[in-house]
Amino acid sequence: MKKYTALIIILAAIAPMLFIHSCANTTQAPSGGAKDTIPPYIVMIDPLPGATNVPLTGARIKFDFNEYVTIKEAKNIFLSPPTAKRPKSRIQGKSVIVSFDDTLQANTTYTISFTDALADNNEGNIFPGYTYVFSTGENIDSMGFTGTVRNCNDLSPVKGATVLLYKDHSDSAVFLHRPDAAAKTDDWGFFMIPFIEDTEYRMYALRDENGNNIYDPESDWVGFVDQAVRPVLQVSDTVKEFLKYDMTDTIGCRARRSEYEINLFRENPSRQMIVNKVRVSDRTSYITFMAHDAWIDSLWISGIPANRIITQFNREQDSLEIWVNDTRAMPDTLNLYVNYRKTDSLGVLSPFLERVKLFDENKKKETQTRNSRNRNDKEKEVCRINYVAKPENIEHDGIELEFEVPIVSEKFDSVKFLSLNPRQQLTEERFKVERDSMNIRKYRIYPQIQYLKGYEYSLKIPENCFRDINGNVNDSLLVKVSLPDDDMLSKLYLNMKNVDRKYIVDLLDEKLSEVLRSYIIDSDRTLEFPYLKEGKYAVRISDDGNRNSMVDTGNLLEHRQPEKVLFYMINEDKLFDIPAGTELDQTIDINKLFN
Repeated sequence: MKKYTALIIILAAIAPMLFIHSCANTTQAPSGGAKDTIPPYIVMIDPLPGATNVPLTGARIKFDFNEYVTIKEAKNIFLSPPTAKRPKSRIQGKSVIVSFDDTLQANTTYTISFTDALADNNEGNIFPGYTYVFSTGENIDSMGFTGTVRNCNDLSPVKGATVLLYKDHSDSAVFLHRPDAAAKTDDWGFFMIPFIEDTEYRMYALRDENGNNIYDPESDWVGFVDQAVRPVLQVSDTVKEFLKYDMTDTIGCRARRSEYEINLFRENPSRQMIVNKVRVSDRTSYITFMAHDAWIDSLWISGIPANRIITQFNREQDSLEIWVNDTRAMPDTLNLYVNYRKTDSLGVLSPFLERVKLFDENKKKETQTRNSRNRNDKEKEVCRINYVAKPENIEHDGIELEFEVPIVSEKFDSVKFLSLNPRQQLTEERFKVERDSMNIRKYRIYPQIQYLKGYEYSLKIPENCFRDINGNVNDSLLVKVSLPDDDMLSKLYLNMKNVDRKYIVDLLDEKLSEVLRSYIIDSDRTLEFPYLKEGKYAVRISDDGNRNSMVDTGNLLEHRQPEKVLFYMINEDKLFDIPAGTELDQTIDINKLFN
């Protein structure tokens, strides 16, 4: 108790320095008419930090500031352990008074944390933050944890995540009751949970959408530490991890030691049912399911022969496209029957037959539009083909053809691939056709030649080459493409070594929002990334443990973490520079990176 009393007296005497890492030059007031950029600071607290035997009901803590402040975000005044109702806060002069509606627990150490909650009344300078401690018992617990919470998909830090500690080690604890201690992450995804009991805990993290400090699988993201944890750090004002930092202080924030890394993921919903239905057009529909891996035993459409129905699941198997391969006029409503495994009232997947009415809302509009046109102006209906032929990816991805609806007749032997050399000599080249394994409407054309700079390549598709389920045939199509010839473009080689299982390797742009090129590997090899413009890039590597060519999420009750995603770091930065007109060669030891 004496050390906390002494500490507050010292802090009050040097109040402008209360948050040494939170602001610079806080001992000097602004001169002249310059704008006030100094955040408010605390000059006194009643009762003093470290107060013990605080009453279970009617307690209130008064924080006196050096200037008038306003409460910007009351929800960011965070009590640990949390109570059912958030602490109440109100302004009184230059003070903030925090009180509690709920009865506090006996013999418990509590903390009140301010993060982005308060600002000065005039200029809106944000109070950097502070953690106040008191106890309803005789003693103050003195141990603590630190760590970082990240998004499992891109490893970006998650601000405002709630980290929860439970003495109850049962799997149901995080679903049923509030934790024994908790904290919020800062801008860097960093958390500290100070003043906790020296015992074993289960540690979780939530992106708590409704702020109830209980995990709701339908709306929250979750993460967890695999094993029980016990604190080894003792709280002290000399331990930098337990100090408050200015979030723009990159060096200081990065220097903090993070004991635990928690990756937040969104669980696949546990309940299964059909949640949406859309009739896209006369012969095209889709239904979506609540959870992945929908299990369909049978499916039919009233009045349509079974061999006239084409279906395709997406990769996650939670959305099913349905096409009718029949050129007869379709009724306004298709009655779809789906016999699938639906979650019953006991939470068990059980066979269930559901009728889904697929009403063509566009049909009436289309009929009105057709009737309003002159018959001679009637728009020609064709088998539509979309294509992608990016010069920088043509060697790797080929030419991609995607039909709007499935085709039922094709004549790829009528398609021609031609090369035109710099001397204007035209040559017909051989090519192969590959149908996409996950999309029956998509095909890729791969010429059986080496692409050369200075050559022009053409894909010629004659009319009437393809016929789709609507009975429509295609118009002629000419696709031209050449390799980039800019000498300032660069090339990156990644030598992947010690590859012991299947991985997905993606080259991303500076914003980490676009995959520029992707490889799936299961053995040592060199990956090429040509035709790169000068700029910043990132290499993301995902451990595809179950070999399904996608990154799977985790499951809390199964104690399964999301498949691991890492970035190849250079100088502790996931982004690296590629200069203009260069060839870069990097070696990545996969085994070392992941272990």
